[in-house]
Amino acid sequence: MTNAALSSETLNLLAAHDTPTVCNVIELFNVRPRNEGFMDARIRACFPSLPPMVGFASTATFRSAAPAATDAYSSLEEQIAEFAALAHPPVMVFEDLDTPTAAATFGEIMCTTYKRFGAAGLITSGAGRDLEQVGALPFPAFTNGAICAHGYCHIPTTQVPVTVGGVTIHPGDLLHGDCNGVTTIPLDIAADVAHACDAFMEAETVITDYLAGDTLTPESLCEATAECRRMIDILREQVARN
Repeated sequence: MTNAALSSETLNLLAAHDTPTVCNVIELFNVRPRNEGFMDARIRACFPSLPPMVGFASTATFRSAAPAATDAYSSLEEQIAEFAALAHPPVMVFEDLDTPTAAATFGEIMCTTYKRFGAAGLITSGAGRDLEQVGALPFPAFTNGAICAHGYCHIPTTQVPVTVGGVTIHPGDLLHGDCNGVTTIPLDIAADVAHACDAFMEAETVITDYLAGDTLTPESLCEATAECRRMIDILREQVARN
């Protein structure tokens, strides 16, 4: 995966849409089962008011339940050095290997460092802390909760497959997240997904505009729903031809 694999235009288009819309459009391509590819309810946005996060996974494992030879800050320097070889912007993705989670994966210093070196956000199957400070950066973060201490925090491995929220994430995977959760986007359809989001939203607007009107009947609702489905079917046929 290289920085040139997806254009900035594609990334900006993806960032202009919410994660549910992206998920809906991915379904049109029929490249994976509809119950796969997105993180489950264990992973929640720490700062739901932030706009969508889009970036490429920079993965790592994490432990904090017992002392180790290294700490998080020494591994942090290694992660930053790895950024040069990664697609940009990176999204830090941590699998907390402790069960149950013993302490926070991240805090203000780590997130400030990641952001200053170009990261778009952070996801962990564990917990976070310093949430008030991280939110003020602002820096999108997704966790399974909050814990006030960092314990014996250390990062055993980087750039390896990790499992977060029931999804296996590989280095370089494209991620999209907002207040609704986090999904992966298959790289081979990412540009097409980005360009199809506007058309999908236009189709859904047929129903939302109808519902905003003054005259509502079961018959006219059926008509609006049928038109929305017709537009989505046309879009589905278009993406199938590409």
